[in-house]
Amino acid sequence: MNAKWKMIGSLFTTFLKMGPFTFGGGYALIPVIEREIVEKRKWLQSEDVADIVAVSGSVPGAVAVNSATLIGYRIAGIGGALSALLGIFLPTFALMIGLSLVYVQMKDNPKIEAAFLSIRATVVAMIVYAAFKIGKTAIVDFASGALAAIAVCLLLFGRNFLHPAWVIVFGALAGIAVVKVRVLLGKKTKLEEKEPVYDYMI
Repeated sequence: MNAKWKMIGSLFTTFLKMGPFTFGGGYALIPVIEREIVEKRKWLQSEDVADIVAVSGSVPGAVAVNSATLIGYRIAGIGGALSALLGIFLPTFALMIGLSLVYVQMKDNPKIEAAFLSIRATVVAMIVYAAFKIGKTAIVDFASGALAAIAVCLLLFGRNFLHPAWVIVFGALAGIAVVKVRVLLGKKTKLEEKEPVYDYMI
C-alpha cells in the first residue's frame, strides 16, 4: 500500500512539472512525456505512450489531460489517474489565468507578439517530433503505412466535408478488415500483448 501511494505521489509531481509545457496542445507535450515517463522513469514503453495518445486524441477532451489521465490509470489505477489529472491541470490553469491577465494588458507590445510567434514555431517543431516518434511505433508494415497515407490524404483533401472523427472510425474499421483478410489468407498478424509495468490497478 505504501508503494502504491508513493507511486501516486510521484505521478502527481511528474505531471505537475510537465504541465507548464502544454503550450500548443497535448501533442506538443508528447516529447516531454517520452522523456519523463519512458526514458527517465521507465514506467511505460514508447509503444504504450503511442497507444495512449492515439486513444486520447480520438475521444472528447484535451489530448494532454486525456493522456495524463490514461497514463496515470495505466500505472496506478484510479488513484494514479486522479493524481496525474490534477498534476497536469493545476499549473496549466494557473498559467492560463496569469497569461490572460498579461495578454490583455500587453497584447499590442511588439516584444510580446514576437515571443508568441516564436512559441508557435517551436510548437510546430515539437508536434513534428511527436509525429515522428509515434510513427515509428505505429507504422510497422505496408498495411499500416498505407492506412496512415490514406488518412493523411483524407484530412488534407476532405477537410471541407469530412470530420476528423470519421477518419478515426475509418482507421479502426480498416484495421479490423486488414486483420480479417490476413486470417483468411492464412497469414499471422503480430499483435503485441504488453504486461503492465506496475500492478497497482484497482
